[in-house]
Amino acid sequence: MQKLTEEYLEDAIEDSKPYASSGQVNMDLPNFDETMKDLLGVTIITNEGESFSAGDHHHYIPMQSTSKIIGLMLALQDFGKDRVFQTVGMEPMGDFFNSISQLESYDTSKPFNPMINAGAIAIAALIKGRSVENRFNRYFDFLKKITNNNELQMSEEVYQAERANSARNRSLAYFMQSTGTLVTSVDDALELYFRMNSVMMCAEDFARVGAFLARGGMTSESEERLIPPHHLRTVKAIMMTSGMYNSSGHYAVEAGFPCKSGVSGSIIGAIPGRMGIGVIGPAISPKGNSTAGGALIKKLSQDLELNMFGIENT
Repeated sequence: MQKLTEEYLEDAIEDSKPYASSGQVNMDLPNFDETMKDLLGVTIITNEGESFSAGDHHHYIPMQSTSKIIGLMLALQDFGKDRVFQTVGMEPMGDFFNSISQLESYDTSKPFNPMINAGAIAIAALIKGRSVENRFNRYFDFLKKITNNNELQMSEEVYQAERANSARNRSLAYFMQSTGTLVTSVDDALELYFRMNSVMMCAEDFARVGAFLARGGMTSESEERLIPPHHLRTVKAIMMTSGMYNSSGHYAVEAGFPCKSGVSGSIIGAIPGRMGIGVIGPAISPKGNSTAGGALIKKLSQDLELNMFGIENT
């Protein structure tokens, strides 16, 4: 097995960078352009608290859909698994992450899972609080504890872009309102969802979320358990089956551990009992996953023997 060092990670970055050429930067995000296409950075934080970084790991990008992990944890804390999955499903979906047709074309009108846009909007509506501001502050405080970073900021520029480009998400929300899926107003659910997506993080912050999941709901700085193990199992299972959108089965086979991606090029990986991984690679595939970041995740899994399903004896 390859030894984990920063020198190894630098080599892994260089091996994975060419895959950025098959992706495109999401130009709907403020300040994202073609100059970012070759950015690739990674941080790994072990369960013992060791940290290893390489590449463009200091670069900050918006969370986008990686925020869905945090939202799901809060909703599970607030209402429990049974209530949450009355509102959303827990099945993988073969359609794109912002699909509208899946809400109407099947036996149930609820979203397939919490990792697609419709599911995340429905989950945002479940998070308790007296107002959008109060609910976002709960989300933000929880995220700051997980990352041990009180300097995290929400980008007003990204938030305004989310609102300006929200036609499809509004369509999803209004459809769910018509079927009784949303428990708040459309505006309240979307406002919280947009703010959650707009928090800026670097590879270390993403890795700390992964490490939190890998350590059973505890940060590396504290033995305080912030979420019960049974909720954590649910989150990791949903990440494994649905966290990489309609490439989730591919990553379950090729990487073999829970991951969640965002269209900013972010990836969070969690290897239970071992480590958390944070990746930044803004060039994404049509399915919404970082192309170079995905290649890096698969290389790390192979070289460091991270696949949870083990290695077959030959």
